[in-house]
Amino acid sequence: MHANTPIKPAYIDLHVHSTASDGSLSPVKIIQAADKANLRAIAITDHDTIDGSVEALQHQHSSGVEILPGVEISASFESGAMHILGYLIRLDDVSLRGVLKVLQKARASRNLQIIERLQGLGVDISYDEILKASGGGQVGRPHIAHVLVQKGIVQNIDNAFNKLLRKGSPAYAEKYRLLPVEAIEAISGAGGVPVLAHPFTLNAKTEGDLERVLVELKQAGLKGVEAYCPGHGPELTAMYERLADHHGLLVTGGTDFHGALKPEVHIGIGRGDLRIPYRLVEELKKETNQPPSPSLSP
Repeated sequence: MHANTPIKPAYIDLHVHSTASDGSLSPVKIIQAADKANLRAIAITDHDTIDGSVEALQHQHSSGVEILPGVEISASFESGAMHILGYLIRLDDVSLRGVLKVLQKARASRNLQIIERLQGLGVDISYDEILKASGGGQVGRPHIAHVLVQKGIVQNIDNAFNKLLRKGSPAYAEKYRLLPVEAIEAISGAGGVPVLAHPFTLNAKTEGDLERVLVELKQAGLKGVEAYCPGHGPELTAMYERLADHHGLLVTGGTDFHGALKPEVHIGIGRGDLRIPYRLVEELKKETNQPPSPSLSP
């Protein structure tokens, strides 16, 4: 960051997706959007790839936005969806890159299965159409949903998932996922901080059920919980904060921004009422023994 760059307000977004996975904005466009939103720091946490983080860091000094290298890894979890975020990872870590390559191949195989199932249902759709929708990045279900909307087969992205692409739906195909401990170890091994993303997707029926999962994940090396997210109301947020505090876990937050693929969610503010403080970045840095950036400290 340039020495004369004015210090921004202490707000951040630590869960952002680019065209490297299933977002609609390139890493450069994301930095521009974050700068326009007056954010001090962001983390690009693409699914199973660090390409977005690599590109973003190459352009970090073009703005006053601090970039935290990140990734989001899906883990197997029977009753819901478990995603583990990794922050401040070493992007040149050979082991992590190897793990991500395996996951990328599994994702590509699943995409082909979904398209075949859609075609079997009489849907006129091709892989080339999906690849075009991805902008050349890693293809995912949101891109398939986007094409289904474009072709008038469904009304919107949510409709595509609910009718065709969600688990239990006719075109859904399972994919290989890491065990939670494997995802955590892959991130920790690359010097990163593993954090449970949007805990509500675990579909835990009670606070006690969620607490048991957190205890197991902490034993496996989990360091934090994403307490602040557009899908969390005040009661859920308070519960996640309480559980994190009780078990000595960090709290983080992000919008899960995907650009046009989730148009109701805006970078930095979610659906308009989210404000995530920069001090959470400092806590992440302490976890990796990184000194705070002097030009960014509140």
